[in-house]
This record gives sequence, structure tokens and C-alpha cells, in this order.
Amino acid sequence: MAFAVIDRFEADKAVLLVGEEEKKVVFPADELPVGLSEGDYIRWEISFDEERTKEAREEAAALLKDLKGE
Repeated sequence: MAFAVIDRFEADKAVLLVGEEEKKVVFPADELPVGLSEGDYIRWEISFDEERTKEAREEAAALLKDLKGE
């Protein structure tokens, strides 16, 4: 499970410091839970979405086929 601390908010973005190395990541603030503040820690689980990946690849293949006139 990943964790980050909210470093600051800039307009509609949140600047997060992720992991032990505190790598900076800019994240949409409206995707975070309501009521968080600078200095708050968050954690989330990252998982592979096989179904969406498959759909996106199929869509890209169909577009490429159309461009090639096949």
C-alpha cells in the first residue's frame, strides 16, 4: 500500500510527497477525500485494471485499423 503526505495545495492540484523518498507528485485535489489539509497523510492501494486496459487496447487497435483503411 502506498502512502503520501500532502505538501501543499496549488489551485485545483495537490502536491504530494510519496513514499519514504518523498517523491513529488502533482495530483488532482478533487480526487482526494474532502477535508484534508497540508501535512495530512494519505494511503491507497494501487491495482491493475485488466478490463479497462483490454478495452483501451481494443479501441486503439480499431482506430489504427480505420486510419489504415482496413
